[in-house]
Amino acid sequence: MRRQAILIFLSVVCAGLVFAADADAAKAAPIRIVAFGASETAGYGVGSNEAWPARLEAMLRAKGYDVSIANEGVSGDTTAGMLSRLVSAVPNGTRIALLSIYYFNDWLYGVSQAQHEANVRTIIDRLHARGIRTISVGLQYFSGLPLQSDELHITAEGQASLAARLLPQVVAALGGARR
Repeated sequence: MRRQAILIFLSVVCAGLVFAADADAAKAAPIRIVAFGASETAGYGVGSNEAWPARLEAMLRAKGYDVSIANEGVSGDTTAGMLSRLVSAVPNGTRIALLSIYYFNDWLYGVSQAQHEANVRTIIDRLHARGIRTISVGLQYFSGLPLQSDELHITAEGQASLAARLLPQVVAALGGARR
């Protein structure tokens, strides 16, 4: 009887240790943010390490936030393409999706403005249904930023400025959570 009580006690203690280890592992994971869009997100002409998602992650980390920003920008992507890759690009466990979605690529492929808007609404609705907060990286953030010679994409300096412009909104979305 005493031996059985000891075994039960040890089982409970071991289960508690496993649970505590799992909780510590979950706490250790950085906050997952995904930057989702097309060429400006991907860093067209400047490279992904100079793109605004990488710059924003560095700024957040400098402020003490344990974050990881996945750059899911695909140059030339349309909203239909974004819809098809949404689940794999923005996986479960993502806390915030930064959406940089514009009409230009859809327009190039003959997609109507109405269909574009419907696709964007579907993207947002699907993310919200999964509990993922969205922040729109709207055109207002791009105003006055320096452009590359193609007159379409922002320079590396522009990418850094865009990240700085987004920083307050992302910090507000994170709240006080540094982890």
